[in-house]
Amino acid sequence: MNKEWSLDILYKSFDDPAFQSDLKSVDTIIEETHALCVALSNMDEKAGVLSIIDLRERSEITIGNLFEYIMLRQTTDTTNPETTSLLGNLTQKLSNISKDDVIFDKYIANAKSLDALIEENEICKGYKFYLTQIRKNCSHLLSDEVEEMIAKMNLTAGGSWASLFDYLTSTVLADYKGEKITLPSVRNLAYSKDTQVRKDAYEAELLCYDKIKDSVAYALNNIKKQVNMLSETRGYASPLAMTLEQSRMSQETLDALWTAVEEYLPKFQAYLKRKSELLGYTNGLPWFELYAEIGKIDKTYTAEEAKDYLISHFTSFSQDMADMMTQAFDESWIDFYPRPGKVGGAFCANLTRQKQSRVLTNFDGSLNSIGTLAHELGHAYHGLHIQNHKPLNTNYTMPVAETASTFNENVIMSAAIDQALGKEKLALVESQLQDFTQTICDIYSRFIFENAVFSKTKEEFLFPDQLKEIMNDAQIKAYGEGLDPDYRHPYMWACKGHYYSEH
Repeated sequence: MNKEWSLDILYKSFDDPAFQSDLKSVDTIIEETHALCVALSNMDEKAGVLSIIDLRERSEITIGNLFEYIMLRQTTDTTNPETTSLLGNLTQKLSNISKDDVIFDKYIANAKSLDALIEENEICKGYKFYLTQIRKNCSHLLSDEVEEMIAKMNLTAGGSWASLFDYLTSTVLADYKGEKITLPSVRNLAYSKDTQVRKDAYEAELLCYDKIKDSVAYALNNIKKQVNMLSETRGYASPLAMTLEQSRMSQETLDALWTAVEEYLPKFQAYLKRKSELLGYTNGLPWFELYAEIGKIDKTYTAEEAKDYLISHFTSFSQDMADMMTQAFDESWIDFYPRPGKVGGAFCANLTRQKQSRVLTNFDGSLNSIGTLAHELGHAYHGLHIQNHKPLNTNYTMPVAETASTFNENVIMSAAIDQALGKEKLALVESQLQDFTQTICDIYSRFIFENAVFSKTKEEFLFPDQLKEIMNDAQIKAYGEGLDPDYRHPYMWACKGHYYSEH
């Protein structure tokens, strides 16, 4: 079983004739796009809408394959200059048709016969949701020229700041006990069974951020300023209002979720205080003990054992899930281990046109790492169920995206708890509690932090010490007295890529 993923199903290399051919075809797609924009004024609405759909389907397939391959290559080696150059060049080319895309969207939104077309034409009927969403979202589009300028600006604005964050966090090395190790590697030591290792790793991690804090702070500030500016210009009440609309979630739903979270925060904080007492602390739980074991799990897992564990637990629950997991391990969908230049964390990329997915993780052999694999393979399972959808019907929102993944985590942990005895069972129950607590408290603290940053960056630049203070305040609200005030994590804003999206 390979420990690094294979991208051969997309292309063999940048020199692959198929890659070079698709790269050249981008110019043809751009020419066709310009030509269709000119021709639309002389076409009836049916022909115009169908021509736009046809062109966008072909663009989605070709350009989608190119972007997926380049981006996946970049996430495992952010230092490769050829990858960075190709990504920049492709993005630059596509910015030249951003004005045309706006014209297409406005054409669809303003088509008087759109409802009739959706009812009468099979192609349009298959894209009913896609077409009606374009009409709904069109009210936030700016002039064609301004939209084109925004797309071009992003090359040297939000997109570049996001790339800087990825590069810095994937290449910076932590000084740990006389060794230089990657940031993901030192973060993985939070799951060590040795208290001193966890504490030393926590301290090394924080010192590691000191090396890049100024650059990362500049990235965060400028991305948030850009999103503030664009959301206001597009007529949204706030970046949050824009995000909610794009996620197809109402403010009322979000408010209800946070109301429930706030109601139950004392329960999670009480759990943290009790855990701190069991570990011998009197001032709340130090951050480096969040993942400390209560009970005892001696088992660590190889990648091969992780495969057996997942498949054995899912076979009785969902055979198609187990079959997909077998395929993922056997056909090199997964990139397992940390290495220099590889981004931290974990994600899943659905390759819907190839009817596969690719999963990046920083596997450390723990049961938590198996839970992470289960989570990401849940995203792959989602991909399994959209792989036969029409090319323009494969996008989905974050609330939908996290359903199968979170469910998978619960399946794995519940099954493991049911089978365990004694101290191992205690450890697994506590591990599940710790996961629930992080899901609630950490995500809530991130929401508080990001709300504050969006508000403050309208008027000022936030230096690292200010960002650390905002994060500290957010963790106080979320974790309360459950965390030791001397050992929080003031740099959580510097290790979570979610903050660095320019959208």
